[in-house]
Amino acid sequence: MTAADLPVTFRPHRTRVVLVSAGLALFAVLTAIGLTLNLSVGERISFVLVGLSFLGVLLLLSRPKVVVADDGVTVTNLTRSRHLAWAEILRVNLRPGDPWVSLDLADGTSLPAMGIQPGIARQQAEQDARALAGMAAERTAGPSGP
Repeated sequence: MTAADLPVTFRPHRTRVVLVSAGLALFAVLTAIGLTLNLSVGERISFVLVGLSFLGVLLLLSRPKVVVADDGVTVTNLTRSRHLAWAEILRVNLRPGDPWVSLDLADGTSLPAMGIQPGIARQQAEQDARALAGMAAERTAGPSGP
């Protein structure tokens, strides 16, 4: 992948579609039930709020992504986002059985990158992990090469 191709966003598209669709369907069904049953206003509001809660949780679960740009990688997980310079990334890992990619960092820690997860689309996740590893290797190699 060349610099002209950047920025690139990796995210589990199929999983995202399933989560958002399920959230919207739950919200619609619970709202319809709440509005069609002979309930008090408070109970109707409760049905709608429960539907909104389900939708909110499923939207939160669909949030993870990994954005690759010239200046580094931004990892967005469920509730936090972190920008990493290329030099901070030592290795990209996706081992068999891992729920998502993890990044080994120069400070000795590991950061989960939930935007690349093999759940529904294992082959796509493997391709994305290889692409991210290749970009990290290109950008962290010094002028003399790896």
